[in-house]
Amino acid sequence: MNLIALSLKGLRRDLRASDVRALFVALALAVAATTMIGFFLDRLDRGLTRQAGQLLGGDLVLEQGQPFDDGLRQELRQAGLTLSDQVDLVSMVSQADAFQPAGLKVVDDHYPLYGQVRVDRGDGIEKLAHGPPPGSAWIAPRLAQLLDAKVGDSVQVGSLALTITGLIDREPDQQAGFAGLTPRIMLNIQDLDATGLIRPGSRIEYELLAAGPPAAVDSLGSRLDTLREAGVEIRDVRVDRPSLGRSLDRAQKYLSLAGLAAVLLAGVAVAMATRRYVDRHLDTAALLRCFGASQRQLGQLFAWQLAWLGLAASVVGALLGLAGQAVLLSLLTRFLPLELPAPGGMPWLMGVLTALAVLVGFAGPTLLRLKRVSALKVLRRELDPIPPSGWLVVTFASLVFGALLWLYSGDPILAAGILLGGLAALVVLWGIGQMLMNLLLAVLARLPQRSQNGRAWQLGGRQLARRRQASLGQLLAFSVTFAAMAIIALVRGDLLTTWQAQLPTDTPNYFAINIQPQERDGVESLIDSAADSGSGLYPMVRGRLTAIDGKPPKQQVPEDHQTDGALRRDLNLTWRAALPEGNRITAGEWFGADTDTDTGSEAASDGSVPISVEEELAGRLGLSLGDELTFTIGSDSVTGRITSLRHLDWESFQPNFFIIFPPGALDDFGHSYITSFHLAEGDNDMLAEMVRQYPGVSVLNVEALLEQVRGILGQVTRAIEFVLGFVLLAGVSVLYAALTASRPARAHEGALLRVFGAGNRILARMQWAEFALLGFASGLLGAALAEAAALGIYGWLGLAPRMHWLMWIVMPVLGAAVVGGIGFVLSRGARRQAPMESLRLLGET
Repeated sequence: MNLIALSLKGLRRDLRASDVRALFVALALAVAATTMIGFFLDRLDRGLTRQAGQLLGGDLVLEQGQPFDDGLRQELRQAGLTLSDQVDLVSMVSQADAFQPAGLKVVDDHYPLYGQVRVDRGDGIEKLAHGPPPGSAWIAPRLAQLLDAKVGDSVQVGSLALTITGLIDREPDQQAGFAGLTPRIMLNIQDLDATGLIRPGSRIEYELLAAGPPAAVDSLGSRLDTLREAGVEIRDVRVDRPSLGRSLDRAQKYLSLAGLAAVLLAGVAVAMATRRYVDRHLDTAALLRCFGASQRQLGQLFAWQLAWLGLAASVVGALLGLAGQAVLLSLLTRFLPLELPAPGGMPWLMGVLTALAVLVGFAGPTLLRLKRVSALKVLRRELDPIPPSGWLVVTFASLVFGALLWLYSGDPILAAGILLGGLAALVVLWGIGQMLMNLLLAVLARLPQRSQNGRAWQLGGRQLARRRQASLGQLLAFSVTFAAMAIIALVRGDLLTTWQAQLPTDTPNYFAINIQPQERDGVESLIDSAADSGSGLYPMVRGRLTAIDGKPPKQQVPEDHQTDGALRRDLNLTWRAALPEGNRITAGEWFGADTDTDTGSEAASDGSVPISVEEELAGRLGLSLGDELTFTIGSDSVTGRITSLRHLDWESFQPNFFIIFPPGALDDFGHSYITSFHLAEGDNDMLAEMVRQYPGVSVLNVEALLEQVRGILGQVTRAIEFVLGFVLLAGVSVLYAALTASRPARAHEGALLRVFGAGNRILARMQWAEFALLGFASGLLGAALAEAAALGIYGWLGLAPRMHWLMWIVMPVLGAAVVGGIGFVLSRGARRQAPMESLRLLGET
C-alpha cells in the first residue's frame, strides 16, 4: 500500500471538511505569527552583528567627563589602533529669530572610523567618509525645519556662527531609541573652543573611539582594567554589542510572547479540530483494518496526511509572516538606525518546526484513537476506541509548548515558570469555570417557562449541562481569547492615557542647564518674569562613586548590579537644606534645617558628612543607613554617611538627584545650576532673551521631547497591536474549531427535538441561547483574567491600580454577541437539514 499517495488523495478529499479547514487556518496563523516575529528579530540580530562596530562607532570606545590625555592616545596607537575624538553635549542653537535645543556631535578629521555619513549638500544625498570641515555644520532635517534653515544659512552655536553646508540623512553610529531625541547638529572639533560652551560644571561627554584588529584590543587588557578602575567607561564591540534601546528591547520580548500566545491559541484550536477529524475517520480506519492494514500503517497514513497539511500551512503562514515582518519594519523604522540584511531561511525552518510541534503536541494523543480502532466497528457501531484522558492531552501539549517556549526564549527557568504558572492557572480557571457554569444553570432553572424565550434559555442551558466537560473546555478557550482582546484595549488606551493624564497643566515643559554661578541671579530673574511655575535653581556637581565603606564599589555591590550605570558614570550631586518637592523620606532622618545655613560643618570626626540617597539606587547597590560613600570630583574626593533614604517622584519633571549633600559640603567644587519651569505656548520672548544674554545656557524643550516619546510609544503600540491581531485571529480560529467540532452532536440533538415536534424557530432560539450563555460566561471569566493582568501591568508601570467596571459590563455582552452570532451562523446549515440527514452526521466519514 502506497501510504504517501493514499495520504495525499485523502487530504484532497478532506479539504472540503470544516475541521480540516480549521486545522489549516490554525496552523497557518501559528506559523505566520512565529515567522513574522522570527524574520524581524533575525534580521535585526544579523544586522546588529554585521554592523556592530559601525553602530558603536569603533571596536573600542572610551568615555569620560573630561578630555583624554595624549599619553593614552599614544599607547592606543602603539597597540595598532586608529583613533578618533568625539565630544557630545546639548546646547541651544539659533538661526535669525528661531532657536532650538540640539544635540551637538563634535567630530575630528578621522570620523567616521566605520561606515559613511549620508548627507544632502544641495545636490542629493551623498555618502561621505568624513565629517564637516571647520567653520561649517551639518544639521538634521528636523532641526532645519524647526529653525526654518536651509543649506547656506548661518546657525549660531554658543558664541560661534557656523555655515550650514549639509543636511544629515543618516549617521553610521546614529543612536537609537530615546538617546537621539534632540535634533542633531554636527561640527568640527576645531570649532569647539570658539563656541564658548566648555565651561566648569557643563554636562559634556568626551569619547575616544578606536578601530583595529581584535588582537590589538586584547593586548590592552590590563591597561583597560586600570582605566575602568579610574572611572572611564569602556565599551568593547565584542562584549558590549550595541542594542536598539530599552523600549525596543521590551518590544522584542513582548512580540515574542505575543507570538507564543498565538501558537498556544492555535494549538488549542488544533486540539479541538483534531477531535472532530478523528471522529470522522473512525469508520475509514475500521474499513482499512478490514482490508488488512496494520495499526502501524494506520498511524503512518494519518500522520502523513497531517504532515502534508502542516507543510502546506507552513508555506502559507511563512508568506504571511514575510509580509507581516515588512509591516513591523515600517512601524518600527524610527528605532532602526541601520540597514537590515535580507530575510534568512532559519525563521521559516523554525515556523515549520513550530507547525509540526503543534501537530504532535496538540493532535498526537487524539490521533492514537485511529490506531486502536477495531475492524469489528464496521459491524458494531458502538465499538469506538476509548478517547484519551483529557489530562493526558493537556500534559503532553504542555510539554511540547514548554519546549517551544524554551526554544524561543532561550531561558529554561522562564519557560518552566510560565509553563507551571499556566498549568496552575488552568486548574484554578477550571474550578472557577465549573462554579460559574453551575451558577448560570441554577439561575436558568428559576426562569418562568410560560414564554417561548424562557423555555429556549432553559433548553440552551440544558444543552450546556449535557456536555459539561466539552462546554468547560470551550469556556476556558473563549475566556483566554476575550482576555487577550481586553488587554489589548487596556494597553492601547487606558495605560497610555492614564500616564499622560497624571501630568498637571503646569508641569514644567522646559529645563535650563549649564547655568554658571555668576549667571544664576540673571537667569532666575528672567524665568520669574515669564514662567507660570518653576522648581527653583539646584546646584549640580559631577562626581563618581569610587568607594563604599572604604572599599572599591564592585567589592561591596551585589553581583547582579556590578555593572550598574551608577558605577560606570559620573553622578549629579547637589546640596539642599530643605527636602525637595516630590521627595519623601522612607528611612532615617533628613539632615538639614529649613534655612540656608552652612550645615557642611556637621561632618563627623572621620571627615564624612550626612547625605541622603534615593531608595531604588540604595536597593540596587545594597546600601543602607550608616554606609559611607566616597565620591571623586576632579582630583579631590568627599565622603558622606547615609542618614536617610528618599522616594522620588520621577514623573514630576522637577530636577531630581540620587545623592543630596547638606549646604556647605560641596561649595568649593566647580558647579553649575539646573532648573525647570513651565512656559505658556507661544511665549518665547523670554527664551530668545536668555539665548542672547547667556549663550552658554542650554534650554531643553521637554514638551517637544514628550511629543517625540509619545510618537515612539505610538509606533511600538501599533506594532504590538499588529502582532496581537494574529493572537485575536488565532482566538477566532479557536471559536471556529470548537463550534465546528461540536456541530454534529448539536445537529443530532436538534434532529431529535425536531422529531418530537420542535420547529425551526424554537431550535434557532435554543441554539442562540446556548451559544450566548457560553459567550456570556466566557466574557465574564475573560474580564476577570484581564483585570488581574491589568493589575500586574499597572504595578510594573508604577501606576495606581483601579477597577475597570465598564469592562465587566461590556465583556460579557460582547462575548454573548460574538459567540452567539458565530455559533448561530455555523448552526444554520444543520437547522435546514432534514432530521434523518442530521442524525447521520455523528457517523459521517
